[in-house]
Amino acid sequence: MLEFYQTMTTVQPVLPDAWLQYLQPEFDAPYMQALRQFLREEKDKQKTIYPHSKNVFNAFWLTPFDTVRVVILGQDPYHGPGQAHGLCFSVPEGILFPPSLKNIFIELQNDLGVSPSKNGDLTHWAKQGVLLLNSVLTVEASKAASHEGRGWERFTDKAIEVLNREKENLVFILWGSYAQRKGALIDRTRHLILQSVHPSPLSSYRGFFGSKPFGKTNQFLIEKGLAPIVWG
Repeated sequence: MLEFYQTMTTVQPVLPDAWLQYLQPEFDAPYMQALRQFLREEKDKQKTIYPHSKNVFNAFWLTPFDTVRVVILGQDPYHGPGQAHGLCFSVPEGILFPPSLKNIFIELQNDLGVSPSKNGDLTHWAKQGVLLLNSVLTVEASKAASHEGRGWERFTDKAIEVLNREKENLVFILWGSYAQRKGALIDRTRHLILQSVHPSPLSSYRGFFGSKPFGKTNQFLIEKGLAPIVWG
């Protein structure tokens, strides 16, 4: 995949064809041109940006449009070295679990009895149709939320709008108020929305623990004649 911010022209390989069918116009839009320019300028200033450019659209590559069954929404990528790889809440194998991911695994064990994972890489979820989508797809090292308001939110809003319109019986998992604002884009008569407070240690004991999102997701999928997700 070509680096997104190495050129100001439209980059065809940046997303798989099925996603590009719906999202190609976004790459030609002025806001996306401005975002690309911003990222190039940040790189020219020798700033470190996460994730690596080859992984910015990793969620879309690992979960092709036709396979999406569940959407988990995050805010922006982890901003520590080696953590972000384009999937919300996920870290590559061998990287210590961030606190929110630890709590996700605790709730998964309490919900479905899945033994705690030794690997924080959630690629196996993505390959089963769980779109692990951050609202903002890049971040400056050590500066959380540093790329908010630059245009990514508009792009990911469009992705959610397309999923809402073109598919049925999706499960949207919205943790925390930031993700829940995206709920306004989702038709609750066609899709299931599961929401709770964020899994962060600052809020997890106020309703994340005990919310049982994984079991509820599988119950809904089974009721719709779809295969459940193997979360473990």
